[in-house]
Amino acid sequence: MTVTLGVHRSNPTLFHLSRLGYAEEELAALGETARWHAYTDGVRTGALLADGTIDFGGTGSTPPVTAQAAGHDIVYTAISAPRPDHGALLVPEDSPVRTVADLKGGTVHLAIGSWQTHLVAQALDDAGLSYATDITPVRGGADSEAKLRSGEITAWVAQGAELAAARRTGGLRTLVRTGDVISDRSVFFTRRDLAEQRPELVEALVRALRRADAWAAEHPGEAAALAAADQGGAAEDWETALRALPWTIEEVTEEFVAEQQRAADVFHRTGFIDRAVTVADALPRKV
Repeated sequence: MTVTLGVHRSNPTLFHLSRLGYAEEELAALGETARWHAYTDGVRTGALLADGTIDFGGTGSTPPVTAQAAGHDIVYTAISAPRPDHGALLVPEDSPVRTVADLKGGTVHLAIGSWQTHLVAQALDDAGLSYATDITPVRGGADSEAKLRSGEITAWVAQGAELAAARRTGGLRTLVRTGDVISDRSVFFTRRDLAEQRPELVEALVRALRRADAWAAEHPGEAAALAAADQGGAAEDWETALRALPWTIEEVTEEFVAEQQRAADVFHRTGFIDRAVTVADALPRKV
C-alpha cells in the first residue's frame, strides 16, 4: 500500500517529516511506501481525506471540527503538547483596546478556519461576545501587519516567524496570549477506514512524527533554515518561533477532547459550523 501524507506550511511537524525520510523508513519496515501531497490550505485537510487524496494529515484545532461538521468520518491519531506561545492576538501599542471586550465592533484579521478561529471565537465567548456578531473577521494576508500598524484594522492574529518578526520590530502589544485561552495543539488525523483496518500504519506514522519532532528540537537552526528557505522570512525569526514549540507528540486525551468539544459548541452557537458536532465520534471505536 502507498500511504499518502498531506503536508502544508502551517504544520511544522509534517513539514519537517516530509524532508527527513522518517515516514518512508517506518512504513518500509511494514512493507509499505509513503507519498507526499503538498497543498496550501490546511482547512482542506478533512475534504482531502474524505475524497482519498491523502490518507493522513495534520492541522491546528479547528479543521478537524469543521471536517466533522461537513460529515467526514475522521479519527484523531495524535496531538502535540500545548503550544501556548505559538501565536498571539496583537493590537498597536497605543490602541485603546485594552481587553477582549473592547474588540466589539472592530475588524480582526486572522487565518479563518484555522486554529486562529478557535482562539478568537473562544476569547470572545469568554468575554460574553460573539464571533458572528460582535466583530468583523477578515482573512489575513501579507498586508495584515501593515494594516494593523496604520490603524486600518483593530487586531491581528500572528503566529510563528511573522509573530517573532513583529515583536522584534516593536510597536505592537499582545492583547491575547494563545495559551491563556486555548491549548493550541497540532492535531493529526486520518480516515476511519485506515485507522481501523490498518492501525499498525497509524502507529508507524505516529512514531515518525515523534522522530521528526525530536530532530527539530535537537536542530533548531537547521529547522529554521529549512522553513525560511521554503516560506520566506528571516531564519532568526523562524528559530525564535520554532524554539517556542514543545516538539512533543502525545496520545489523544480526554482533556483534549473536552477542549475540542468546547470549541465545536462555540462554533455551532455562532454559526461558524451549521450543525452540532460530537467530538468523541472522531475517536477510534473500542473493540
